[in-house]
Amino acid sequence: MMTIRRWHRPLVLLAAAMAALALASAVGLAVDDRILVGEPIWLKPFKFSLSIAVYAVTLAWMLSLGRTAPRWVWWLGTTIAAANVIEMVAVVGQVLRGRQSHFNVATPLDAGLWFAMAASVVTLWLANLGIAARSFRERTGDRAATWSVRLGLLLALVGMALGFLMTGPTPAQLGAMHSGAAVGIVGAHSVGVADDSPGIAITGWSSTGGDLRIPHFVGMHALQAVPLFAWLLIALSRRFPRLADERTRLRLVLVATGTYAGVLAILTWQALRGQSLVHPDGATLTAMALLAVGTVASVAAVARHHPCATRRCTRVAAA
Repeated sequence: MMTIRRWHRPLVLLAAAMAALALASAVGLAVDDRILVGEPIWLKPFKFSLSIAVYAVTLAWMLSLGRTAPRWVWWLGTTIAAANVIEMVAVVGQVLRGRQSHFNVATPLDAGLWFAMAASVVTLWLANLGIAARSFRERTGDRAATWSVRLGLLLALVGMALGFLMTGPTPAQLGAMHSGAAVGIVGAHSVGVADDSPGIAITGWSSTGGDLRIPHFVGMHALQAVPLFAWLLIALSRRFPRLADERTRLRLVLVATGTYAGVLAILTWQALRGQSLVHPDGATLTAMALLAVGTVASVAAVARHHPCATRRCTRVAAA
């Protein structure tokens, strides 16, 4: 049994710090009524700190799974922890100043903080790429568990990369630039509407237009979702003998990952078309329906080609 002592300590400390920041941000939400870009000013650090805490714990655990622990992998994890700290210092600092953190180039200080955040995100992505590459060099359990970690890391990389879609200037910002007007904000998370448009409760995601934060969030948290699915199959294998077969679990992990990737692609497509998550059109609903049919058919195919015979499954269940 893996003990927490082998977990990557800087990432564990980062998770603890982010948990404390989430608590402080919750207090800020309760006592500070300032609104910034259409939402409570402390909502962004609250959401970011929770997300980073979960991410840091997951990655600290993943780095403990390998049989070997190369020093360069430890440094990649430490780099990720440092990059997250830089980003959150900028986010919280701008909240304290009452200024927008992301996309803000209105003053030299605002621009400097935004560029520092952007550099930290690029560094974070490259370090995650190195960890993902390393995951393909050794197993971290049976094949289903091993591939769940690998595929979760790859989808998380895609989700992180989708964040870069937000950094380009919007058509309105480009028009202002071409006219020679000063532009203080370059980039946006909403598509087709302003960033301060009405949002969905809790998340703040746009309820009137596209929002690139949705696929960004869903993609990043494949890091947790895919391995959790593999470990759920292991837990259920005692109750459902068919899941005791490693090949069956691996195939189901592949199906689940393909479905997750399909949902991520549809959410990205939906956001880029300027369509709100809560107001899907016929094309989006059709795509989701086709994905659901494909998933059900794939699961049925896995069940139909299950390698163990009924008697063997019965014996496993009896044992």
